[in-house]
Amino acid sequence: MIRIRHTDENPHEASEINVTPFIDVMLVLLVIFMVTAPLTTVNVPVDLPSSTEKPAPRPDDPVFLTVKADHGLALGEDDITMDGLAGALETATKGNKDARIFLRADKTVDYGTLMGVMDKMRSAGYLKVALVNLQGQEEGSEAGTTPVPTGGGAPSATPAATAPTPEGTP
Repeated sequence: MIRIRHTDENPHEASEINVTPFIDVMLVLLVIFMVTAPLTTVNVPVDLPSSTEKPAPRPDDPVFLTVKADHGLALGEDDITMDGLAGALETATKGNKDARIFLRADKTVDYGTLMGVMDKMRSAGYLKVALVNLQGQEEGSEAGTTPVPTGGGAPSATPAATAPTPEGTP
């Protein structure tokens, strides 16, 4: 019997990589990440708790900046304006930009106002800020209903390494 050879019968070696399965897998992963990415953001309202840690040692001559309920500012016992904050801090710290400023705020002050004060402090060159809270206060209690803890309910400070910076800046 005579057999006729066709050139298509010889096995051919594929010299190219088949990228179709790779593209399929990448598209599936892309869809998975597109669906799960919005789920990873935190969008939950938070009532932040008070601190129960031992307070940091108090310096000899602390500088207290207070944001009052009416959004007014007080440096120590003296009322100041937002525009006069930089000059008042300069006077209170005797020009020492490395002095820690103890920031107190009424619990009714909104976050935006507090961040505005901290931004003003940062622009004036004061980066060391300690946030002050009442030590030993029970969580969820209202003002005036919490018994004063022994020791007079002295404020304690939670030091922050630096004032917050906008995202993307060191």
